[in-house]
Amino acid sequence: MKQLSLIFLLLLGIVMSSSAQCHEVLDENIASLQVVVNDDWMSLPVVTLGGDDVLHVDFDELSHDYHRYCYKIEHCEADWTVPEGLLVSDYVEGFADGNTIDDLEESLNTNQLYTHYHLRLPNEKCRLKMSGNYKLTVYDENRDNEPVLAACFMVVEPKMRVDMTVTTDTDLGVNRLYQQVGMHLNYGSVRVTDPANQVKTVVLQNGRWGNAVVNPKPQMVSVDGLEWSHCRDLVFQGGNEYRKFEMLDVTHTTMGLESVEWDGSRYHANLWTDEPRPNYVYDEDADGAFLIRNSDNVDVDNTCEYLLVHFQLRCPKLSGGVFVNGAWTQDRLLPKYQMHWNDERQQYEAEVWLKQGYYNYQYLNLQADGTVGLVPSEGSFYQTENQYQAFVYFRAPGDRTDRLLGYGRVKLSK
Repeated sequence: MKQLSLIFLLLLGIVMSSSAQCHEVLDENIASLQVVVNDDWMSLPVVTLGGDDVLHVDFDELSHDYHRYCYKIEHCEADWTVPEGLLVSDYVEGFADGNTIDDLEESLNTNQLYTHYHLRLPNEKCRLKMSGNYKLTVYDENRDNEPVLAACFMVVEPKMRVDMTVTTDTDLGVNRLYQQVGMHLNYGSVRVTDPANQVKTVVLQNGRWGNAVVNPKPQMVSVDGLEWSHCRDLVFQGGNEYRKFEMLDVTHTTMGLESVEWDGSRYHANLWTDEPRPNYVYDEDADGAFLIRNSDNVDVDNTCEYLLVHFQLRCPKLSGGVFVNGAWTQDRLLPKYQMHWNDERQQYEAEVWLKQGYYNYQYLNLQADGTVGLVPSEGSFYQTENQYQAFVYFRAPGDRTDRLLGYGRVKLSK
């Protein structure tokens, strides 16, 4: 049994290490990390180079203690590694490191004390001037520059046009379990002489990097661009709509809650037990996103309460691990999001400390071979309204890094 547990922990570490492109919380006192462009909380954090977009990074530190948080910005390759030989002055106007986060406010009248921090880019100290992937690391200057979180975002320079389609007519069947993504890339004015080496593509389902398709082989190559049509690598399981709940008030239940309780020291939100879903039933969701808010929806950054949320999933016991997943988990299969089997109730259970708001979630199963998929009882349906995103990176001869020149997205609609 100890050997099996060790193997599972090693496997979990491999899965976690492969999520370098996901946001990461590195301090247990950091919570509610949000990375949003403008007010578009349902979309990936993609900034248009030279435009009016504003990137917002928000998080809570669970105390009223003062922390001198600073941030560092790094440009990354298409695979999210940091390039060698690239100068900070190549991609930042101003300072890329040592800037403090000065926008902070303590929580008001909350049981859980916390301090809310907010950072926006561009600002008077830092402005980005190159497209591509970026990693922003926040560190505590008072604790030997110890990193507390990492936020990942993209800056696009839309020189290439990306057109996407999605259909339920796939090589694995028509109107069954799957969805087929198609894509056409037009180079525009960009001169591409060696697309196999100069162009890199990444396709996501619902913004999840955990099941990203990297560099699928195009079916058509021309002087003007590339085309993916009925590409086997771009067939995705339809899955199911995300489940959802909302915590707007600590005095009464709201959507998805069976009860809200106070135990004398903290609030508890008990979700209705999630039953198997053998058939598809449409339910509008946000494709895994979340939004911090309460019933007043005023000063939500520092007036929302924290609750211990109780998840319950009724299904047969599975091999491997079962995890709660959503954008609020940073798409990471961490121990704090792992569910535990209750033999008496014949169900999986988990408890997660969350701030008031609207949340989407799903249940994932990590198998012994490292594969990750929806828990089988959640079902997979061709009707599921998934959203797909595509990123196109380019490196010209002599360039020292990958630039992001194309971004497209499409959603299956009925």
